[in-house]
Amino acid sequence: MVLGMKSSRAEGAPQSNVADVSEAKNVTNDKNVKNDKPVDNGEGSSTLGEGRPASHVWMMLIGVGILSGFLSGLFGIGGGTVIVPALVFLGLSQRHAAATSLAAIIPTSITGVISYATGNDVDWIAALLLACGLVVGSQIGSWLLARLPEVVLRWVFVVFLVFVITSQIVFTPSRDHTIHMTVITGVLLALLGVGIGTLAGLLGIGGGAVMVPALSVLFGASDLIARGTSLLAMFPSSIAGTIANTKRKLVHLRNGLTIGITAAIIAPLGTLAAGAVSPRMGANLFALYLCVLLVRSLWTAVKITPGLRERFVRK
Repeated sequence: MVLGMKSSRAEGAPQSNVADVSEAKNVTNDKNVKNDKPVDNGEGSSTLGEGRPASHVWMMLIGVGILSGFLSGLFGIGGGTVIVPALVFLGLSQRHAAATSLAAIIPTSITGVISYATGNDVDWIAALLLACGLVVGSQIGSWLLARLPEVVLRWVFVVFLVFVITSQIVFTPSRDHTIHMTVITGVLLALLGVGIGTLAGLLGIGGGAVMVPALSVLFGASDLIARGTSLLAMFPSSIAGTIANTKRKLVHLRNGLTIGITAAIIAPLGTLAAGAVSPRMGANLFALYLCVLLVRSLWTAVKITPGLRERFVRK
């Protein structure tokens, strides 16, 4: 009987352990389901400012908002070219930084549009056509953002910067030209919006850094009209992309709004500065800023690329 009881207990022990493990897994799964924080695919970090005092992180977010807001008003961009690298520096993965940046662009574009519209520097029809394409493209970009490897996102960002820098150096915009609207022009604007929207959703930018030179080079818009139209067009696409990214738990909404609201307050100052400098000077300043950003982004891309990392980066 004693042996039988011992045997019975021995047989029952593993069942108890299995039940405990199963229960622990269920508790863990419940916590994961209830946790509404952004999640990552295992590439990079989804935690902002880890290891830094909270006050330092907030000050840096506000600083990023001030810089991105001024550049947004000055160049007609959303500010993603500033926000994404800054968030990566603070510890986010490229995909989380891109998604959060797109959310920050929403309030920034509102005040920027108002500032340019008061000077009659917005082409409303062109902006509407671009926006239609941008909304479609942003969904494509958001879908790709959740699936492409981190290293691919880094190199796409580098190529994007090279393109924009080249366009700023080669082309000098006029200040008195408008967009001549035809049926063909309208179709091309919508198609341009799809392409830029895909890039915007993928990189976490509003698309203004591509839209502004494209409107000037391809459609003959003045530099100020190109900037005002760009800011208006990116507003609905930023909302659509942010909704898609939020569903995929890629957005740090509170941090994005901190940057965005700060940038929205500062953007009108950049708009005033844009009217005070010549088109050539504005293009040169933008190209200079992007060159600095390109060096940093290129170095980061090299460091995470197998083969290149071993060749150029000492362990």
